[in-house]
Amino acid sequence: MIKPLLSVIILNYNTKELLEDCLNSVELHSKEVPMEVIVSDNASTDGSPDMIKKKFPWVKLIEGPNEGFSKGNNRARPLVKGEMILFLNPDTLVHENVFALTVRYLKEHPKVGAVTCKLVLPDGSMDKDVRRRFPVPRISFNRLILGKTREYYYEDIPDTSTHEVEAIQGAFFLSWKKILDKVGWFDEGYFFDGEDVDLCYQIHKLGYKLIYYPDAYITHLKGVTKGKVAKWKFKVTPIQRKKIRLAGVASMERFFKKNLWGKYPVWFDYFVLFGINIFKIIRYVRVVLLSSY
Repeated sequence: MIKPLLSVIILNYNTKELLEDCLNSVELHSKEVPMEVIVSDNASTDGSPDMIKKKFPWVKLIEGPNEGFSKGNNRARPLVKGEMILFLNPDTLVHENVFALTVRYLKEHPKVGAVTCKLVLPDGSMDKDVRRRFPVPRISFNRLILGKTREYYYEDIPDTSTHEVEAIQGAFFLSWKKILDKVGWFDEGYFFDGEDVDLCYQIHKLGYKLIYYPDAYITHLKGVTKGKVAKWKFKVTPIQRKKIRLAGVASMERFFKKNLWGKYPVWFDYFVLFGINIFKIIRYVRVVLLSSY
């Protein structure tokens, strides 16, 4: 048996139908690169594990409790045999040459620590979250308070151009296992949201570049795991949706304390922390209190 070059890790939680479509698309193009596929299941109740065992016996399946995105992906670490790791969302469809082109790019550019392809939404537009700048105070203020997203989403650079970015999205995140091992994979202190940006920050600290590479693309349904897509909203309970939305603000605080604290005057650090907690209160009122009526 040929040793896989690439290990594809897909984290699943109650997305059986989407996961089946995703795995079918992966299998269709699996000959492009020697690979293995690992599905880490977060205690799904929709029959996902049985579906995998029945229809995709070649997939490695590992099951565990639903402890969030980071822990769920990291759970697959002991099973990995490949030199490269691709974190792939179950609400995606892989297209021709995605594996071949992105793997080749990573191999040919030793200074690149992680690469992503273009993510296209069902309506044909690009998923802007695929390329972002780090949420430093100025960038975050412009985006969240002033509504200025041009800098944050690299809107000044055509989405058809390959270029260096600060952060890529966890929906398609390709890196070397040796790099992930150095940074400790995903920080399990994040439950949902922010963990991909944090991982990018740690890779960047090692001196590697992160690249947006649009010569290859996948389709990304997006929002299913957060309960944002009407058709699949039943997959996520109201309590889970609230927990996910609140986790997003908690991630902001964790990222700042972990990576940016001490890079500014101490009074400014506390000012930013104060602002994040005000934002957290506002989100809590909107999500927990107002949605209860």
